[in-house]
Amino acid sequence: MIKTLSVSVLRWDLPASLVVFLVAIPLSLGIAVASNAPIAAGLIAAIVGGIVAGLAGGAPLQVSGPAAGLTVIVAELVQAYGWRATCMITMLGGLLQLALGACRVARTALAVSPAIVHGMLAGVGVVMVLAQLHVVLGGSPQHSAISNLRELPGQLVAHHSQATLLGLLTIAVLLLWSRLPKGRFSAARWIPGPLPAIAVATLTAWLLSWDAPRVELPGSLLSGWHAPALPHGPPPEIVGAVVAIALVAAVESLLCSVAIDRRRPAGVPRADLDRELVGQGAANTLSGLLGGLPIAGVIVRSTANVEAGARTRASTVLHGLWILVLALSCGPVIEQVPLAALAALLVALGVKMIDTARVRDLRHHREAPAYFVTLGGVVLLGLGEGVLLGLAVMGILALRRLTRLTVRVEEAAPPPGTLAPLPRPSPPAGDTPAAAQPAGLAQGSAGDTSAGGRPGRWHVVVEGTLTFLGVPKVTAVLQRIPPGTAVDLDLNVDFMDHAAFDAIHEWRRAHERLGGGVDIDEIHESWYERAVTGDMSPPRKSSPPARWWAPWANRRRRTEGPELDAPEVSPSALLLAGVREYQGRTAPLVRPIMAELAFEQKPEHLFITCVDSRVVPNIITASGPGDLFINRNVGNMIPRYGSRTPDDSVAATVEYATEVLGIRTITVCGHSNCGAMAALLAGGSEVDHLTSLSRWLKHGNHSLARFLASEPRGDEPPLARLCQVNVMQQLDNLLTYPWLRNRVEAGDLELVGLYLDLETANVHILDPAAEAFVPVPDEAPDDDARTLT
Repeated sequence: MIKTLSVSVLRWDLPASLVVFLVAIPLSLGIAVASNAPIAAGLIAAIVGGIVAGLAGGAPLQVSGPAAGLTVIVAELVQAYGWRATCMITMLGGLLQLALGACRVARTALAVSPAIVHGMLAGVGVVMVLAQLHVVLGGSPQHSAISNLRELPGQLVAHHSQATLLGLLTIAVLLLWSRLPKGRFSAARWIPGPLPAIAVATLTAWLLSWDAPRVELPGSLLSGWHAPALPHGPPPEIVGAVVAIALVAAVESLLCSVAIDRRRPAGVPRADLDRELVGQGAANTLSGLLGGLPIAGVIVRSTANVEAGARTRASTVLHGLWILVLALSCGPVIEQVPLAALAALLVALGVKMIDTARVRDLRHHREAPAYFVTLGGVVLLGLGEGVLLGLAVMGILALRRLTRLTVRVEEAAPPPGTLAPLPRPSPPAGDTPAAAQPAGLAQGSAGDTSAGGRPGRWHVVVEGTLTFLGVPKVTAVLQRIPPGTAVDLDLNVDFMDHAAFDAIHEWRRAHERLGGGVDIDEIHESWYERAVTGDMSPPRKSSPPARWWAPWANRRRRTEGPELDAPEVSPSALLLAGVREYQGRTAPLVRPIMAELAFEQKPEHLFITCVDSRVVPNIITASGPGDLFINRNVGNMIPRYGSRTPDDSVAATVEYATEVLGIRTITVCGHSNCGAMAALLAGGSEVDHLTSLSRWLKHGNHSLARFLASEPRGDEPPLARLCQVNVMQQLDNLLTYPWLRNRVEAGDLELVGLYLDLETANVHILDPAAEAFVPVPDEAPDDDARTLT
């Protein structure tokens, strides 16, 4: 075991620690500058975060240290209480984190919406950019973001010193380094951009003897150490500062742990969030005691650690040791770094924190308002106020969702013996003008054909959470129903309060007094019936039915059948239990369809995808029996025409689909984290012992060559890019078959590329012109739109 661990450390963790060390040094110095703290405080926090949090924490691949998200809080604390008191607040915040970790409440911190966290980080990024731009331009930052913004135009047109040129040089090197071409510059790309940017600026200032403010270090890290001092001020404000440091650092660390946990390599254990919170508390306590900045898990350093190949916590601990060695032995070198270069680095970091891609994701979940309110609040009012505003907005959004109510009037059934009108959809009641409502609500029933013109029967459906907030909407619909009619009222509600019950009950009594009839049917729970009878005991919660698309492992505890509920079930028994469930629940439903398809199939699409068990074509296309003609193979690959490694299985499928079945659409669907593509990316060394698989993977060489020749897009992981490139290449491989190419060019056959992101369960479609995968449009084009019912 010890031998295996040492080999892993030497092979993976030692190189990764050096990469993280190179990233951490300039960022730690820059964050100290932005926090108005001593420069040594950034190095102390980086050392303690690496060693203490690395050893005691529960996320083995997470790297902790001074975090940009805490700069605004720390800068305000330093201005209000002084540095020594800020260290005491950091130490108390660490003790609070220790207590929270001991109480095992780490997962409750994840209840804070990511919209608020990302909005907070974006707001901090804006504040950082506005403040550090003044330093880059040769000035001094003001006390607030608004003041910095107000003074910025004058700073831009003012006389600029040599420090400005150093800051601009740093930004230019950062931009150029991220765009280095491949080939002979591939090795250089492994060096993090901040290091060469700071090095170039420092060498330029030293060689040209430019007069620019530089970093000032004490004789040693702890030479000017003083014990933390108690802050002087109103106790509620001090308690608020301690809680703010503890909670903001804890939430940022835990969210970082979750994000890194999703990217951990195989064999690395999952993060223990409670232990991680204890480790963060221990690190903050020691950092505050030694005069360091507050510590949190940092996504930039943690991501660099994972991408550099780290396998154990040895990487983060070693990176802390390297910073300690550098701080003790290379102080004169660090003191040559211009402050303007560090400020420019922080400007670039602040811009990265304003992640616009997050806004697109939040819009899909309708949480963008909380993001923008938090961002604006942090910039205009302060970090604490901005977060509180974001929490308030999320509370309002959650309340709105919890009290969402739909009321609709469905087509009235005519009296017996009359012709039924054609069904037509009715818009949600209360959301449309009276003219759009069924005619019977205003002038009598459309089915009014009985003797004497007596109105027919009305059907009202109420769905959602029925509280006092929904009473006006429900009563507005119910009061427009003509008197004397028969009404079927379906209450499909998950909760009903007394105000809602009282409103419906009074309407029912009034309607029945006028000769009408009301039949109330409660679909979800008997809230109305229990209120009428006075039995207000909590309703029994029955376990929801098993979902047919859920994996067996997710359904075993929720399925009533003894086969699926047994603690230990063999694979064959589990399979047979699933068959029995299908025969009991699903087969009766699909039997008419299968009987129709029993002697002939007429699929519309040939769907070529991977054998990966996580890709289920019928689920991601919402298709059923007879819709898809499916070919599955390792890596969703199609051997090229005349390939040296012959394999006719895919070609036979394509021939049969097009020549016999008359299919006119062929779809190639790839997916993220494909094992075949991972093997290609590793050169096939991991599957050398699998002869047949190694021979089959040779069909992916063209995909690998295309991947190596293409330019990366942003921060997209190499494996994800190869999985997408492979889909494009397989579509090109189809065109190597002359007879198939002729059909495509004649417009008789369409080729489609899809990509399934397993983590988000989203499907993207290939845009051939841009050679990129884009989200599937929300609506089909008008000329080809069809409704699936």
